Amino acid sequence: MTTSALSPTTFSQALLDWYDQHGRQDLPWQHPRTPYQVWVSEIMLQQTQVSTVIPYFERFMERFPNVEHLANADQDEVLHLWTGLGYYARARNLHKCARQLVDEYQGEFPETVEEVAALPGIGLSTAGAILAQSRGVRAPILDGNVKRVLARLHTVPGWPGKKPVENRLWELSEHYTPHQRLADYTQAIMDLGATLCRRGKPDCEACPVNRWCAAFANGNPQDYPGKKPKKALPVRHTVMLILRDHQGRVWLEQRPQTGIWGGLWCFPQTDDSEQMPAALQARAFDARADAQPLDPFRHTFSHYHLDITPLEVAVDTTGTQDSDGRWVDPKAPGTLGLAAPVKKLLGSLDAPRQSRML
Repeated sequence: MTTSALSPTTFSQALLDWYDQHGRQDLPWQHPRTPYQVWVSEIMLQQTQVSTVIPYFERFMERFPNVEHLANADQDEVLHLWTGLGYYARARNLHKCARQLVDEYQGEFPETVEEVAALPGIGLSTAGAILAQSRGVRAPILDGNVKRVLARLHTVPGWPGKKPVENRLWELSEHYTPHQRLADYTQAIMDLGATLCRRGKPDCEACPVNRWCAAFANGNPQDYPGKKPKKALPVRHTVMLILRDHQGRVWLEQRPQTGIWGGLWCFPQTDDSEQMPAALQARAFDARADAQPLDPFRHTFSHYHLDITPLEVAVDTTGTQDSDGRWVDPKAPGTLGLAAPVKKLLGSLDAPRQSRML
């Protein structure tokens, strides 16, 4: 049978039959499938695998069991619980969205996909997933897993980041979305993409819809969807100043809300080591010894590499610091939201190195 003879009912039924036997039905956000739980999980799952998300989700729910708790929290605590998941704009938008839900919707999600999609950090696909899974609303979705399933099923050429390709995949998603068992169908098609129709080494033989899959018939499923055009990532450089007082505490500052690591706590940064004296002077600190270089390392963002050179320096803190910041114990920084390289550096720091610095 070809895809031209595949009806939406046949497709969804085959998928649901497979899901009933092999689908993931014990994920923590499925019990219960409330809009709040589904929403948090969907945001966490963006560009992040289920196995990574589960412990973060469980800690998040323990601290913020409902949207009111999340809305009333400090952003620092939200970012702290997000530390390690990356793409921190997701956490900031989650917090902003919770406050908007409480202020404008009495803590409830709106009824329509369009209204939900207009909330901070939520697009059409995420809005559809929230309402389909928690309320049984018929709403097509198009996350990365669904794009892969549909692109292979119909051998849709091109990279989904291009609008014409994305539009075609939305048409197919709308076409195949059934009118019954919406929560299960939505989870089923995501599960199919995540477990069988995966990016590398798809298990086509076990796929419940392989008889209709054009890419399987052609023997080239890994050609779909088309890959994003590659370009070399630029490299940037920064010096992180690990300033330590006589107690061995380190000085952290909160970054602006926009830009990389928005709202997170980081070490002061300069473009090069020559700027360190000016950075200390701006904070009314005096170096008590020469800076000690630590091992440099690279942190990669989606759009560039950042080469980080850490410099550890003991400082005299008798002056008044002009910039906002705080001294923290590197082994117990509390509930601050930390950028991943900062968390890595804090974990690597030894006891105060005063004997070598003085």
